[in-house]
Amino acid sequence: MIRDDISNKLIHMTKGETKDAAAKSFLSILQEGRLRGGTSMIKGGHQCVCFTEAPVSKLATILSDPSILGVRYAPFGIMVDKAWLFRQGGRPVIYQSDEEYEVLPDPIRYRHVRYEPENGVDFTWEREWRINTAELILEPSETTVVVPTRNWEDYFMNKHIEKLQRDVRILGGVAVMHMVKCQWHFIVLEDLGINIQW
Repeated sequence: MIRDDISNKLIHMTKGETKDAAAKSFLSILQEGRLRGGTSMIKGGHQCVCFTEAPVSKLATILSDPSILGVRYAPFGIMVDKAWLFRQGGRPVIYQSDEEYEVLPDPIRYRHVRYEPENGVDFTWEREWRINTAELILEPSETTVVVPTRNWEDYFMNKHIEKLQRDVRILGGVAVMHMVKCQWHFIVLEDLGINIQW
């Protein structure tokens, strides 16, 4: 059976208090070619990179109205194949009460996410996956960049060109041809027919 709420992709969404902060953070990811692990909202202080299993078409609907479910993400994301992340060690989280955290074996405690619907704690809509790591190196062949509009795609492409021009000046005019092409493939959320004001 084919279902539109299941995807073979996972998406890491970025955060930012402002558009500029979110864009700066996302640009850093693209230029470094890696996602850094964090400990925010992860019981036990485990350092993880987090993803959502929500299909990009559903994510676009949620991001079009950030007030839905208290969404705190900017519409910039890194999409990878689920099987690829699984091979790297990524796994779906385990939604459970905080009391159940202690019964988990130590090696999988990083997967715990508090779930207490009677207390209004329910993040199951995120359909989260985590990989327990300080950093995840992105392979361009396995990575798709998610942006809200064509203007944002142009913005990040122009930043790539500016970086190349700086690198060429630093290297004294010596350029390598493969550096010219942007290594990232883009998908634009507005192309899904949903207007995202960002």
